[in-house]
Amino acid sequence: MKAQTPVLQAKHREKLGSRYSQRVRNAGGLPAVVYGHGEAPVAISLEAHDALAHFHAGEKVFKLELAGSKEQIVLLKELQFDYLGTNIVHADFARVDLNEKVRTKVAIHLIGEAKGLKQAGAILMHPVNEITIECKVLDIPEFIEVLITDLDVDQMVTAGQVKLPGGDMRLITDSHAVVAQIVIQQEIKVGEETTAVAGAAEPEVLTAKKPAEGEAAKPAAGAKPAAGGAAKPAAGAAKPAAPKK
Repeated sequence: MKAQTPVLQAKHREKLGSRYSQRVRNAGGLPAVVYGHGEAPVAISLEAHDALAHFHAGEKVFKLELAGSKEQIVLLKELQFDYLGTNIVHADFARVDLNEKVRTKVAIHLIGEAKGLKQAGAILMHPVNEITIECKVLDIPEFIEVLITDLDVDQMVTAGQVKLPGGDMRLITDSHAVVAQIVIQQEIKVGEETTAVAGAAEPEVLTAKKPAEGEAAKPAAGAKPAAGGAAKPAAGAAKPAAPKK
């Protein structure tokens, strides 16, 4: 956490709902809510340009100045995005005490070039780009650096292997979550092999041996006989002559 806590200026929001929130955004504001510490939630609006600049810089803890209320310390808990996942449309803050322990997400910054990337076809996977930790509000880091220069092909760094910057910090994220991994990119073959597999379910009979004259045709493999047993003669077919006495 920085020595100087950034300040956010806020205003009360009297009207709630998606329509009024959109009006706030259209006017250059950012809808938000503050809750916690046994007090009722308060709907507020922030100056969007200023707030978003702090969010993108990785700031988590703020001094909130709200008209009619005493200055309070708040922790950014959640950001909500639009349906495209690109623009921040709402923020949630929790009231905190500077000496209490809180749980928060911290970004992971990979440092260095992994030696495994020198191999042809190798790529760096970064499935988890932030981890959740528990620590004092004053100790929340802006980000955590992970050195990956010695990472080779088929090797990985898990969340449990990430060195936390504070001794009393505790990892909340699953320790087996993969933070970084070097793998060889595999080519997906589409062609004869795929076609063969797709066509194996129901093979089409292109040619079939015709029965010899006077020989009954054999039913196709898997075909079921007609109900009642043997096939009945077609309507109008000649009946065999009765034997002479």
